[in-house]
Amino acid sequence: MKHVHAGKVRDLYEDGDSLVLVASDRVSVYDVVLPTPIPDKGVLLTQLSNWWFEFLADIPNHVLSTTDVPEEFAGRGVRVKPLKMIQVECIARGYLTGGGLTEYRDTGAVSGIALPPGLRDGDRLPEPIFTPTTKAARGHDLPMTFEDVVAQEGREVAELLRDTTLDLYRRGAEHAARNGVIIADTKVEFGWDGEVFTLGDEVLTSDSSRFWPADRWEPGRAQPSFDKQFVRDWAAGTGWDKEPPGPEIPADIVAATRGKYVEAYELVTGRAWS
Repeated sequence: MKHVHAGKVRDLYEDGDSLVLVASDRVSVYDVVLPTPIPDKGVLLTQLSNWWFEFLADIPNHVLSTTDVPEEFAGRGVRVKPLKMIQVECIARGYLTGGGLTEYRDTGAVSGIALPPGLRDGDRLPEPIFTPTTKAARGHDLPMTFEDVVAQEGREVAELLRDTTLDLYRRGAEHAARNGVIIADTKVEFGWDGEVFTLGDEVLTSDSSRFWPADRWEPGRAQPSFDKQFVRDWAAGTGWDKEPPGPEIPADIVAATRGKYVEAYELVTGRAWS
């Protein structure tokens, strides 16, 4: 196989007419890969994403096989269709936090969408909103408005991106809520398989989403989480300036983070992790 791309977390290999997408144990926060891996993270992410692809099977996706991969990539590799990726990071937010909260405090809006006054960190929004960003090859992704997406991709594609993102978010959030998990927001990516609009990369994982325990949700403060927000919060607390290189992660933070990924997988899927 030919190694054709290394992302922050995933590696992509060309194998004949298909690709093999492999999730590593690398962890990225603030668009910077930290030097310390999280054991089993890539397998956990891949298996959770595979579960969601089946759950959302009516939305065309890039998966060809979850098992037809080289032995060394078993569990963390997926054989996929090559897509012509759309250069928009598609984000759905059902709750206000993170970068959306920062933008709201500055402008009263997120990605050009005006929100009610007085919202706090962790508040549920009146309805989920589409808050896309650029896909930066280097550095940080930048917020886009819906009209920015229209200007870049055309109105028909922009509406398809928005409507599909919000649909899969709502469906995923409803399922997770029944299992005691709030999905505060999520990021997905789409591309073209010929003329077929197709979901790619990963979907509703602990790296692409914020997962909160529903029984501990308390707006007005940072929420406990089942995702890499735990590492993000630790990294921010070190005084790091969020530019490369990132800090080494201590062993206790590594172990706690792995435990959160396992718990998220088990709660969402109803399956025990072994």
